[in-house]
Amino acid sequence: MAQERLAVRKLREVLRLRFASKLSTRNIATSLGIGNGTVCEYLGRARIAGVGGWPLPAELDDDGALTALFFPDEGKAIAHRPEPDWAQVHRELKRKGVTKLLLWEEYLAANPGGYQYSQFCERYGRWQSVLGVTMRQEHRAGEKLFVDFSGDGVEVVDGDSGEVRVAKLFVATLGASSYTYVEPVYSEGLATWVGCHVRAMAFFGGVPELVVPDNLKSGVTRAHRYEPEENPTYANLARHYGFAILPARPRRPRDKAKVEAAVLVAERWILAVLRNRRFSGLHEVREAIRPLLEKLNERPMRHVGRSRRQLYEELEKPVLKALPVHAYELAFWKKARVHPDYHVEVEGHLYSVPYSLAHKQVEARYTEGSVEVFLGGRRVASHVRKHAKGYTTLKEHMPTSHRAHAEWTPERLLTWAEKTGPSTAALVQGLMERKPHPEQGFRGALGVMRLKDKYGEARLEKACARAVRHRAYSYKSVAAILQHHLEDAREEREEKPPLPAHENVRGPHYYH
Repeated sequence: MAQERLAVRKLREVLRLRFASKLSTRNIATSLGIGNGTVCEYLGRARIAGVGGWPLPAELDDDGALTALFFPDEGKAIAHRPEPDWAQVHRELKRKGVTKLLLWEEYLAANPGGYQYSQFCERYGRWQSVLGVTMRQEHRAGEKLFVDFSGDGVEVVDGDSGEVRVAKLFVATLGASSYTYVEPVYSEGLATWVGCHVRAMAFFGGVPELVVPDNLKSGVTRAHRYEPEENPTYANLARHYGFAILPARPRRPRDKAKVEAAVLVAERWILAVLRNRRFSGLHEVREAIRPLLEKLNERPMRHVGRSRRQLYEELEKPVLKALPVHAYELAFWKKARVHPDYHVEVEGHLYSVPYSLAHKQVEARYTEGSVEVFLGGRRVASHVRKHAKGYTTLKEHMPTSHRAHAEWTPERLLTWAEKTGPSTAALVQGLMERKPHPEQGFRGALGVMRLKDKYGEARLEKACARAVRHRAYSYKSVAAILQHHLEDAREEREEKPPLPAHENVRGPHYYH
């Protein structure tokens, strides 16, 4: 009897500390020296009994009344206690916010003579112990997607060259349902890695909260137990879809257990089936995998009693986040220093940035069709991608002096020169033709144009005529002629007297 009264005193203390002092279940357990499971059981019985405040109603001051309310079946002989559907309990625990305590309360409400909370948890633990390690992990629906590559693959023989390549499998599996996506690939590189994620998200029809990759280079630039460094392109993919990257910790097998089990299943039910097939292209492998993957996802799982697809439809699909309107476009990132001429080099082509950023360290993001430049996370320039070597320069990026220069074209310069005169036009054309690129002659041509303002149109035309006769196609030559008033100077041929006949003078016959 003393032991029963002790239990009732503990029960009253649990209720007081919870409803009056607002302590957590763990703090209550520590304070009273009892297990956290016992505290949860008492509070669960309180909810079933409709007790939710302190002090208790006067009619519960009697220990017998309180015991009868909280333990209505105590002392009764129970021939058989209904066994919960543990597979259903396991599935329900994958739903967000669902706890063992809640499921026990529902079980007890339907079966008043059922197990106490501690027994409920113990028996669930026994049932769970027969599952594999990956099944024992309780992944919440819509929370995690595990991704990795298979170790083995299938051989693909090129029909033209006869080259033999190995196609491995990219495997993605949702944590709560084990619903799986499989795709054959030749490479584990970044472009393949990102593309597989895009197609996997489309296959699942939604986005999980977390993606758990192994620490391969495509996903994680630097592996670290506490602060792994994600690949910037992969991180950009995550931002686009709205998921977080949670790399598996180095030397923590349980972090990767779910996907490693999925890879093993894919190798067993897909690769093994295809082991004697011969393929001439990756498209053939995809077509062969499609029905096998569908069959895998439809196959009931042992101990769970449901297929991966059924669990996906029931648990995961309703809580996955919506896909973005547009699928992610693969982008690459590179760090670069802005050249002195305020351009950044990307894949052999140079793109302008605001001139004030010359010599600064920036990041360039480039896709098949665009190039963006960022400084401190802020976009400072955007261009259409050019795949040939050369320059792309926006006027708004130039200093004022360069903008005036940029407004001129070879045609416009020649039109201006022709208005001054044919000799000026000939000099400007010759000046641009003698440079590797016409734009390199712009500066000299613009300098010649300014000489007209200082010396007048007539003098400039004469100076250009003299320079052309001497093939002196440069701004400096024309400026020197005008400065020294040589445009009207008479040009005399210097007559040289013939050499006298001499035995040491060689005639043309000497060279033949």
